[in-house]
Amino acid sequence: MPELPEVERAARALGRAALGKTIASVKAIHPALKRRLSPAQSRATRGKRIDRIERRGKHQLLHLDSGDTLVVHFRMNGDWEIGTTSDPIDRFARAMIELSDGTRVSLVDSRALSSITLDREGASSLPKLGREASDPSLDADYLLAALGRKKVAIKPALMDQSVMAGLGNIYAAEALWEAELDPRRPAAKVTKTKLAKLVESIRLVLSPKKRRPGRYTEKRGVERFAVYDREGKGCRRCDGIIERIVQAGRSTYFCPGCQVG
Repeated sequence: MPELPEVERAARALGRAALGKTIASVKAIHPALKRRLSPAQSRATRGKRIDRIERRGKHQLLHLDSGDTLVVHFRMNGDWEIGTTSDPIDRFARAMIELSDGTRVSLVDSRALSSITLDREGASSLPKLGREASDPSLDADYLLAALGRKKVAIKPALMDQSVMAGLGNIYAAEALWEAELDPRRPAAKVTKTKLAKLVESIRLVLSPKKRRPGRYTEKRGVERFAVYDREGKGCRRCDGIIERIVQAGRSTYFCPGCQVG
């Protein structure tokens, strides 16, 4: 499930493959994507140069020299496949961007939930997005103000993209575990001190190189997450057992033994 780190890596890979190059064609293949990108919009991208690639939350923005912007969202399991126009087309390719130098960038998605749209110059289809989860200016004061009127629990509040852009289900659970915060705690009742610890934890889980040794390692190898998808397993910080609950329709994994704040 692509979240901020995965989307950032994908945007960088896209940049290496496509930045500064000219579009030969953009084609929506799957009917769901054809409804979002019309043939006329596809034609409008031909001959345009990709001047800049930006990530905003979980969205990737391909800024064209015409002033228009291609907006891509991977949703649940989309990704880029980068090759050449002579390569076989992936059976899960839902849209393709072919460049004048023979590069082909395919939007692959087995569930066909991803989207690609064209925003004409001066327009934006992006939803309201809060401060980036990776923004160095993110701090406890910002979260205190953003969460102050929230009536929901802290976990779904963190996943609200108008509060914080880019943080999804997995990393929200991981950050709350690192901060020793109960995901069920009302967002508006989390103290500034706890929010400061939460900000540090968000930065930690979004930067794997900063993770604490031992918390993510097992004898059989290295696991990527501390709590996510570990229901019934032992907590790596205390004697508790990881539990799973459902919040806002999504699975939340946490340790009731040490996430008590």
